[in-house]
Amino acid sequence: MNIDYTVTALMFPAIPLLMSVYSNRFHTLSKLIRELHDEHVYEKHIPPEWKKQFINLSSRITIIRWTIMFASFGFLFNMLTVFALYLDEVFLARIIFGSCCLSMIISIIFFIREIQTSTNALRLHMSDMDVKID
Repeated sequence: MNIDYTVTALMFPAIPLLMSVYSNRFHTLSKLIRELHDEHVYEKHIPPEWKKQFINLSSRITIIRWTIMFASFGFLFNMLTVFALYLDEVFLARIIFGSCCLSMIISIIFFIREIQTSTNALRLHMSDMDVKID
């Protein structure tokens, strides 16, 4: 594969967009945790599924941290690819760009896992409702 600035330029819109999505999920998650904390500490209200929700939220925090970290590595590797191309180190640029792609793939896999965990959280939240859906 011939690598040049055009190849790395393809990643520039995708990576910040993904990182924005990840950051929004992190912000929403942190807001939810703060609300649950206030409800638990100040109002002394403990939902029936509190322990399961807490475990789920802890898992989501860990997963989203890894998701954002690998996306950040992907962005860093993409910038290093541009720098290697600038220095006319094409072989090094290929290796670094491969690392960029691998980091983004891992990040997306973690994101898929976070969505699954998030879906489980919604099921936990709905577990105290007596509604049967056919």
